[in-house]
Amino acid sequence: QVQLVESGGGLVQAGGSLRLSCAASGRTFSSYYVGWFRQAPGKEREFVAFINWSSSSSTYGDRVKGRFTISRDNAKNTVYLQMNSLIPEDTAVYYCAARLRGGVLVPTTPAEYDVWGQGTQVTVSS
Repeated sequence: QVQLVESGGGLVQAGGSLRLSCAASGRTFSSYYVGWFRQAPGKEREFVAFINWSSSSSTYGDRVKGRFTISRDNAKNTVYLQMNSLIPEDTAVYYCAARLRGGVLVPTTPAEYDVWGQGTQVTVSS
């Protein structure tokens, strides 16, 4: 099984940028799809972005489309989330999640993922 650790969160002003990293350990990281989710206090966990094992396909949630970019480097066992033009509504704990590839083409719900990191806090001030 893969273990995931997120990093790169912090406090940023509206209009600024952050890059989150998801570092993986374990066997055959390239066998996994990877997604990013976020959760604000009292809210449901929200889909942010998805990337497949080969980086040939990616998908974004409507609220971040055009502002966030997901990428992965399988040689480094790392997935990234570049966040630009941040707004206060982006404030949340951000989670990296992994799913064994195959079965679901584009998983966009938390139940479709097998492994989760501990989360990293992102706060956007106005």
